[in-house]
Amino acid sequence: MQNKTTKILIVAVVAAAVAMGVLYGKGMLNVHESLGPPASLKGLTLQQAPRNAPAVAFTDGAGASHALADYRGKYVLLNLWATWCAPCVAELPALARLQRQAPGMTVLAVDVTRGSTPETAAAFLKSHDADALKTLVDSQTVMMRQFKAFSLPVTLLIDPQGRIIAKAEGPAEWDAPDAVAYFRKLTG
Repeated sequence: MQNKTTKILIVAVVAAAVAMGVLYGKGMLNVHESLGPPASLKGLTLQQAPRNAPAVAFTDGAGASHALADYRGKYVLLNLWATWCAPCVAELPALARLQRQAPGMTVLAVDVTRGSTPETAAAFLKSHDADALKTLVDSQTVMMRQFKAFSLPVTLLIDPQGRIIAKAEGPAEWDAPDAVAYFRKLTG
């Protein structure tokens, strides 16, 4: 009797796992929902059906080109900002503190100011207490079009598979204690 019960239990567990896999694959189940953002990140909205991030590139402080796909396998917090955007500038130091306090989270803050150079972006970050962030530039604003960013700042949370799982339009308290704990747990 016990052997038959064990077999039934195994079949039920396998069937449940297959069903969850099918639902997740069809976008009907989001495993990231259990990792919902804390109150301080109320503007960070989980996506109902995660979608692949566009294939975009940006330039680093040394002038080298990098693709977003280079960061596959890691959680990425991609922030699009501009020097003329007051809310963007105000949140840059919080993003820098988040990068220091949650080193498992890859923070990519990309300057999308048209015509910006790595040198001007690096100087801007330094003058705004955000030089802990890597200097990254998209001077042709391709990323704004690809991510359909109609206002700034826009921040996207990308999972290790390269899918956008959450989006924030507008500034957030990225370095609030509960936000730091959230990102540490997410990447832990």
